[in-house]
Amino acid sequence: MFRRFSPGQSGKFRATVAALLLLGAVSCATAAPGPAPAAVQPSPGSSGLNGSHDGITPLLATTLLRTGTQRVSFLLIGANTLVKAPEATVTTSYLDGASAGSQTAQADFHLWPYAIRGAYSTELTFPQPGRWRLDISVEDVEFAGTTQLVLEVADQLIVPDIGAIPPQSKTKTLEGEGGLKTLTTDFSPDPDLYLLSIDEAINSGKASVIVFASPAFCTSPTCGPQVDTVAELKDQHRGEANFIHVEIYDNPEEIQGDLSQARITEAVKEWRFDQIPHWFNESWTYVLDSDGVVYQKFEGYATLEELDVALQEASARS
Repeated sequence: MFRRFSPGQSGKFRATVAALLLLGAVSCATAAPGPAPAAVQPSPGSSGLNGSHDGITPLLATTLLRTGTQRVSFLLIGANTLVKAPEATVTTSYLDGASAGSQTAQADFHLWPYAIRGAYSTELTFPQPGRWRLDISVEDVEFAGTTQLVLEVADQLIVPDIGAIPPQSKTKTLEGEGGLKTLTTDFSPDPDLYLLSIDEAINSGKASVIVFASPAFCTSPTCGPQVDTVAELKDQHRGEANFIHVEIYDNPEEIQGDLSQARITEAVKEWRFDQIPHWFNESWTYVLDSDGVVYQKFEGYATLEELDVALQEASARS
């Protein structure tokens, strides 16, 4: 499937996108009102690309981090190639004072669609807010080396977090007027993803997977294919859970390639994605348990494997 896009823009974002474009890893839609987009945007206070060690450049994929335990995802780029070693070792260090307790964990590599892209993810615990450093090392037949990534950890997130019941947004469904063209910018949408609104899913007594994304206006693997992946997950668990796509824009039928006419949908505002610094239209995917409580959240692209594990664990809590 081919999707519309236009070049990236300005500052650190331009540098980040340029590095990923070198790998054929990402291209992102721009030319819209509001803040500059962020395909893989460094978290506030981080050092962006963080330099290169042993020929490895790290890119942070989860830009919103808070105290406690959570999923952290990052890409590693070697000389003109993506580092795809099966595992990376990650050690945390606190940079804003006395040691807050370091942690060492293994991050697993997850291949993205089309078999040439992917990122590492793991769960890390940050006992207190402030600047933290990740010391990352890989050792593989094809690639070995170390690098560092500095990131900022906040007290709490502005978006719905794990353990919370998110806003019971009344999103548009196929029961409304206008059909699929009023619900999504996807060129070949799956009607099954538009049968329920978020509030209906939360109160259904089933686990739910909800993806916020704009398929036609973000071509990167961190958002464009995410809706397709959720549809694939739905096919594997048909009838077992709710699966919903929420389009970022409220008027997809009016945009027709011109985002200057776009209006952000109310659900995006209620979930506060539009309050994220430098956010444009990158995807967020949430897995809720049968009580409507957030079990896991994914900023940017989450693989079928990651979503499947989260859904099965959320369903088991019922």
